[in-house]
This record gives sequence, C-alpha cells and structure tokens, in this order.
Amino acid sequence: MTSRTGSAGGPGTPSGCLAMFPGQGSQRPGMAGHLLDTHPAARGLFARADEILDLPLSRICATGDAGELGRTEITQPAIATTGLAVWEVLREAGYRPAATAGHSLGEYPALVAAGVLSLESALQLVRLRGRLMGEVAREVPGAMAAVLGLPADKVLAACEGAEGAGLVQVANYNEPLQTVISGHAGAVQEAGRAALDAGADRVVPLDVSAPFHCSLMRAVEEEFTEALAARPFADPVLPVISSVTGTYVRSGEEARELLRRQLTGPVRWVEVLRTSERHPVNAYTEIGPGRVLSGLARRTLGDVRVRSTGDARRLSAFVGALEPGRQPAPAAS
Repeated sequence: MTSRTGSAGGPGTPSGCLAMFPGQGSQRPGMAGHLLDTHPAARGLFARADEILDLPLSRICATGDAGELGRTEITQPAIATTGLAVWEVLREAGYRPAATAGHSLGEYPALVAAGVLSLESALQLVRLRGRLMGEVAREVPGAMAAVLGLPADKVLAACEGAEGAGLVQVANYNEPLQTVISGHAGAVQEAGRAALDAGADRVVPLDVSAPFHCSLMRAVEEEFTEALAARPFADPVLPVISSVTGTYVRSGEEARELLRRQLTGPVRWVEVLRTSERHPVNAYTEIGPGRVLSGLARRTLGDVRVRSTGDARRLSAFVGALEPGRQPAPAAS
C-alpha cells in the first residue's frame, strides 16, 4: 500500500493518499506547542502567519487558554495555520498526496496545499470569515447539534417538520449515521426531539458560537463575497475535493464560488470520502489538530488506512515513515 516513486507521492508516501484538513471544533490548548518546539518549517510558517494577520498566533496556539482559542475570529485562523504548519513539516519530509480536501474551514488550507490560494489570501479570508460568523452569533440566538444513529434523510425530515419553530437545516453530512443540524436555537431543539422520536440514538448540542452552514449566514454573504472577489485564485495543481459539492474543484474560479456557497450550504463530507474512493485513494492522512476526520473516514469507509498527525508522537511516527528506506509504521490514529 505504499509507493516509493511515482506521481502519487515521494519516498514513503502512502499510494493514493488523501490529505484531509480539519475544521472548527478540532482546536485545543497547546495544539501547536510541539510543532514550534521541534520543527523549523512549522516555526517559519507560524512566523509568516503572525506577520500576515498581525496576531500572535504562535503564542495562542502554543500557550493560549481555551477561552482565547475559542473565539471564532481566533479559532479559525488558528486551526488553519496549525494545519498548514503540519503540512509544511510533512511536505519537507517528502509527503506527496494524490488529492486534498478540507472539512468546512479546512477547505482553506486544502486550497493552499493545492496551489489555489496563497498563504496570505487564505489566512486573511479565514480571519474575516471568523469575524463575520462571530457577528451573526452575537445577533442571532442560533445553535447546532449532532444527530447520531439516524440516516440523513430522516434527519432532513425532522428539520422540515420543525420549521414552525424557526429555521433549522442540515449543516454537516459527516458520516452515514452522524448528521449535524443548524439554525435558530428553538428550531434546533425541536428538530432534535423529532429525530429522537424517529429513532436517533442521541442528539448532542455542539459547543459552537454560531449557527454555521445554514441560511442564517446569508446576512454576511455579501461582504464575504466582495472579499473573495478581491483575492487571486489559481487553478489547482493538486486535485481538490470540495466539501461543498463532494466532487473535484475544476478551476480557481470554481473554488472562489464554492467558498461563497460554503457559508450557507452543508458540508458534504460523506460525499468527499465516497469520491476519494473512486480516485482511487486507499490511505487517509488528517493534517492538523485532532482526530475527528480520522474517525469519520473509518466509520464511513470501513477498513481503510488512516493516520492522524495531531500530536508529537503521531507526527513523528509519520515523518519517520516517510524517510527513504524506512518501512511505514502501522497506522496510528
């Protein structure tokens, strides 16, 4: 399952590997401390990010507390920068994936990795995105919840049945039996009750500051669209699977339009993973903090090779597996 040569990767890169960048919710205090302590490539990336945003992301991602890191306008550039710092470490070690994808916010570092966006453009767009989403959160009593153990079509029906309580829509198709809903707080609660009545195992309220990926975000769409129009988008040099459509991004202009649609549309992660199977992809690497996407890949695709890189041990093991002449270690998610 590995390739020492060829277009799919450099020495030790798993053949047909999908590079997956996580989104909001994967952050944790200290998530980049090991990167900054150990890897010059990561320190260089963070230094550039600090300068671009005039924000002490290096400090926040190494020693900031949960309260500071949990502010949406900070969370989003922090996660994107941490993912790109890991990407730089892996790329320097010879990692060459067959394709890339990002879950919601993660689509921005995925587009940087694919040559569509510059680091500067991606970080400035992400910071604006976080600020605008935070504004919606302060003005609208919104909520999100994960519905577990119920097929997506029944979750959609529960949302439609709760329309009398306000707006509630599907925000994330994360895995076949995990679907996230978003909207007005009362409507999300009503849809959650309907989902439990329809056979859901659990409905878990999410600790987020805004109702992401629903029509309530339309209030900030115009300003964000103007910001997207002001940034250059190049055609991908590496295949990118969009979380908006679940299919490949064909051009820079399409990538720009998809980021606009991403504000109010659902994340189609199940379709991303199904598309990756047809690439073909037979290995998955989560690039950045946390192990959320590793779990989604396993539960959606079954017995597949998955690696995460969210801590010093896992990252070191994967970098070691990329060295010429080394046999890759067993997957450690």
